[in-house]
Amino acid sequence: MKTLEPFDKIIFVTRPVFPTIEEVTEKLQDIWNSKWLTNNGPQHTMLERELKNFLKVPHLSLFNNGTIALMVACQSLRLSGSVITTPFTFAATPHVLSWNNITPIFCDIDAETMNIDAEKIESMITPQTTAILAVHVFGTPCDVEKIQEIADRYGLRVIYDAAHAFGVEIDNQGIGNFGDVSMFSFHATKLYHTVEGGALVMKNEHVKQRIDLLKNFGIKNEEEVVMPGINGKLDEVRAAVGRIMLNYVDGERQKRFLLKKIYDEELSDVEGLKLMPRCAADVKLNYQYYVVRVDEKIFGRSRDFVHDEFKNFNVYTRKYFHPLCSEYTCYRQLNSSSPANLPAANVIGRQVLSLPMYGDLTEDDVRKICAILKSFRR
Repeated sequence: MKTLEPFDKIIFVTRPVFPTIEEVTEKLQDIWNSKWLTNNGPQHTMLERELKNFLKVPHLSLFNNGTIALMVACQSLRLSGSVITTPFTFAATPHVLSWNNITPIFCDIDAETMNIDAEKIESMITPQTTAILAVHVFGTPCDVEKIQEIADRYGLRVIYDAAHAFGVEIDNQGIGNFGDVSMFSFHATKLYHTVEGGALVMKNEHVKQRIDLLKNFGIKNEEEVVMPGINGKLDEVRAAVGRIMLNYVDGERQKRFLLKKIYDEELSDVEGLKLMPRCAADVKLNYQYYVVRVDEKIFGRSRDFVHDEFKNFNVYTRKYFHPLCSEYTCYRQLNSSSPANLPAANVIGRQVLSLPMYGDLTEDDVRKICAILKSFRR
């Protein structure tokens, strides 16, 4: 058997999509000519309109990052008390609740989709519960119908953390049409980015108006400040980059789709590896991540071994999401953080591994990554 050699360069888990410097320079010239750098300039206004159309949503508000956007979403819906959420997510998800003096209540996750288990939400509702904050993990849609049915029955708000789900659709509907408010992250590592940035999308125009006030210090006009807001605005430079990057989304998604097919082909029959869940035929995915779960008992190696050993081949993977948010020192004291309450999350959190996934990878790169992974099996 041929010995596998390390890559001669580092293969990162993801790499930003870069526009050409000429495209950026042209947009910068427009900004310099306008003498307008922030506060709802022409680039910002046009990007909001273009994103609204691309995401197929009725209303959209741009932000300087997704975390600030999610904090404002909680404020805009006047949430209080406690909110049911998932422990299997990035730290920002529960943190925005804490910053709003809301207690996160962790609900276990579905063993297949890795999203919040909609069947377990109802049992966690108390008189203090005001909302459900669910995450479309790795771009796989949550059980939006079940979640909405529960929310309607108990009078709860629904917020979706759609940081991973840019461009995802269900039956030709943009994923942002579900729930009261959805947040998108435009961080540099995402399929679509504005270098740093984010957005909230919503169905209700009055919620949009409140959100726009909240992200701009609560300023209504030159002489009226109507609520305690913060500074969450996206500037003209990043808005301009975002306008350029919209032209790259479809091409990058197609590249990642082809890479996913190679990963699936190479890894589908490897015992001890569980691949990304299959979605319904009416779901349009974005292929932002490629994740496997390593079952140590069957694969013969732990996820942590695989993660560490990959580095010897110049391949850098990520243990998304480990540790669980419920294991953070700031949340582990919560009753809902008990491992007994989160059996699926605690198993999956120790199995999941995100493999390199970005359009600049070649087919040969992916096949070699798979060969290295398979060589670890015992």
